[in-house]
This record gives sequence, C-alpha cells and structure tokens, in this order.
Amino acid sequence: MDGVTGVALPMAARAGRARLRRRLRKIAFALSVAVIVSPAILVFFWMLSLSLKNEIDNLTYPPVFIPDPPTLRNFVQVFAENSMGLYFWNSIVVSGFATLIALAVGIPAGYGIARAQAHKLTVLVLIARMTPALSYLIPLFTVFQFLGLNNTLTALVITHLVITVPIVVYIMAGHFETLPKELEEACQIDGGSVWTSFRYVALPLARPGIIVGTILAFIFSWNNFVFGAVLAGRATRTLPAAVYNVLTFEQLAWGPLAAAALVVTVPVLLLTIVIQKEIVVGLTHGGVKA
Repeated sequence: MDGVTGVALPMAARAGRARLRRRLRKIAFALSVAVIVSPAILVFFWMLSLSLKNEIDNLTYPPVFIPDPPTLRNFVQVFAENSMGLYFWNSIVVSGFATLIALAVGIPAGYGIARAQAHKLTVLVLIARMTPALSYLIPLFTVFQFLGLNNTLTALVITHLVITVPIVVYIMAGHFETLPKELEEACQIDGGSVWTSFRYVALPLARPGIIVGTILAFIFSWNNFVFGAVLAGRATRTLPAAVYNVLTFEQLAWGPLAAAALVVTVPVLLLTIVIQKEIVVGLTHGGVKA
C-alpha cells in the first residue's frame, strides 16, 4: 500500500505542475494579447469619447475622458452638413460590387492557379496587391476621362477591383491547395468535367475560404481613401474621403471629426465581430494542409 501511495504522490505532483504551467501559459497569452490590443482599444474609446462631448470639453486641459453629459450633437452635425447618409450608401455600393466582381473572378482564378501549381502567378498577384494605389491613379484617371466615367460610382468600382481581386485570388489559391484532389479525381472518373468537379466538389468545400476572402476584400475596399479622394465627385464620394471633408481651414473640430471616423469604423467592426468565428475557421483551413 505504501508503494502505491509513493507512486501516486509524484504523479499527482506532476499533474499539478502541468495544470499550473497551462494556467501560466493562458495568463501570459492573455497579458500579451492585452498589451498588443490595448493601444487600438484606447484609441477607439478616445475617439468615442470625443464624438460624445461638446467642443469645449474636447479642448479642455487636462482632458476629460468620460462625457458629462454625453451628446449626439456631433453625429447630427456630421449627417446634416456633410451628406454622410449618401456617402455611406456610396461606400456600400462600391465595396459591395467590387467584392462581388472579385469573387466572380477570383474564385475560379484561385482554383486554376492551385490546380495548375502556377505559383509564379501567385507571386504576380502579390506584386499587384503590394503596388501602391497611387501607381494606378494616373492611367486610370486618363482612361476614365476618355470614357467619360470620371466622378462616377462605376469608375470607383473598377478601381477598387485593384484592391479586391488580388486579395480573393491569393486567399482562394491557398485554400484550394489544401483541399484533397482525390475527391475531384473521383468525380472526373465518374464522368464529371472539370467544371462539374469545381462546381459541386471544390466550391462547397471552399466555403470558409470564400467567407474570409469576402470579408477581407470588403474591409480593404471600404477603408480605401485614395481612389475616393481623387476619382470621385461631390455626389460620389465614399466615407473615408468624406471624413477628410469634415476638416475645415478655420478650425479643427474634434467632435465632428471623431463622429465621422466612427461612422466609417463601426460597420466594419460590427461585421468582423459578428462573423469572427467564420474568419478564424477560414484562415485555419487555408493554413493547414488536408
């Protein structure tokens, strides 16, 4: 009996030490995440505080963090004086259509690159994505001027394809490479064509990657400032370009500026929070070989 007890005690001690190490790792991970994320959270809450205070409180020193009392006057001013409702709709139209077209082009392109093992094309797509947006402005502006498309939403949708298509192609190419080829080969042995195997086998399995590509393409398109500032007119501006118009030469109104920035940020933030599980699953599937 003493021998059994003597063996059990070291095992219990090792199990206790293992639990302690797991807890310490969790605590260390939580602290690391807090340190990394805290600056962004602080900036967001400070922006929220500015948007809910009047201009006197915003210029007070030392700063007042908690609005007392909070006010929605800045949001009312932004929507009343800057047509933010119209610009919000423009952003939805431009980002939505640019994302849908990118999916229609990028999913088949990613499948073709993955199955043909055309890794050089993937590098070309990355180069296109990393090229500064300013490099595309002059040729696109010249073409749109020739076609009479300047200051239109159509021109913005076309230019945003420079952002969305490379993202979708790159993500889908990596995701399709993780899918087992045996399923598609079995479909083709049974008489199915390449299109049939893509449509009924590969595409349903690629749903997590499609969701990730859709969200990332939409977010990058939504946040783009340069194209909207240069190629859009007064009635076709998107939200990031509209925020710039809140600035005036007379003074820097922090309240309306923060309110306009929140109008741009909150929709994408809420979208990311709602479908964060789908994003994690899609990124995990795309990073692990099947």
